[in-house]
Amino acid sequence: MWVRVLGAAAGGGFPQWNCSCPQCRAARDGSRPCRPRTQSSVAVSADYRRWFLLNASPDIRAQIESFPALHPRGVRDSPVQAMLLTDAELDHTLGLLLLREAGDVEVHATAAVHETLCGGTSVLRILGAYARVEWRPVATGVEVPLADGLSYQAFHVPTDKQARFGTGEGEESVVGYRITDGRTGRALVYVPGAQRLTASVRDQLEGCSCLLFDGTCWQDDELIRLGIAGKTSRDMGHLPISGADGSLKQLAPLPIERKIYIHINNTNPILLEDAPERRIVEEHGMEVAADGLELEI
Repeated sequence: MWVRVLGAAAGGGFPQWNCSCPQCRAARDGSRPCRPRTQSSVAVSADYRRWFLLNASPDIRAQIESFPALHPRGVRDSPVQAMLLTDAELDHTLGLLLLREAGDVEVHATAAVHETLCGGTSVLRILGAYARVEWRPVATGVEVPLADGLSYQAFHVPTDKQARFGTGEGEESVVGYRITDGRTGRALVYVPGAQRLTASVRDQLEGCSCLLFDGTCWQDDELIRLGIAGKTSRDMGHLPISGADGSLKQLAPLPIERKIYIHINNTNPILLEDAPERRIVEEHGMEVAADGLELEI
């Protein structure tokens, strides 16, 4: 299967429009090596013709234009078949509104996410005024066929984070996806938001060929240290990379061919290619996603 990272940054992108942290300054003035990134989304295909998007970033238009395989094939046609949503966060769903010119938009989401997008944010209600929205309910633990031998199984990603909007909270307010190519048996696991690596989440990583995992913050108190916010990374629903119980220590020993951090916040020093934190990540066999990264799994 083919995987294209359309966007690798967390909400706000990199550099973030209103931020002057060390990483954003470097991205603007070129003082240190780093690459700008749009907000996280991934495209998956079995044949390079029909594509499925994991989350709908607010940057979706630019992301589609940057990847010729997603360009229209007719006067009004698109190789994008459906959107698979991991949660109802704005940086994962606002892009749906930019698809309003489509006649039909197929959205795979859990009942909790669907409830929030119809009520709290009204994203799907607004989109429905322009296009026909086909909601495909996502249930964890169920294998769902997509096309050309691809299938997915969603799994619950536990979180204590309270949504700022809507009532769609519950056991399936945040999920990850394990996408399998039935022709080869190889699998991609996509988890852009994880507050902790529980035994049930780790079980989903068993035997996968590639893991795209939450790399939002390097330190748990990263935003507090910078004076940006009073919340920790975990408070925001994201396991930090560093620390005795951080994701790096837990993921590095796993026998997965490619382990890649995605959904990287603009404050995270791993965005700087010459940063010691970036070197630590790479020395542990992990990678840092950038827009345009293409994988053959």
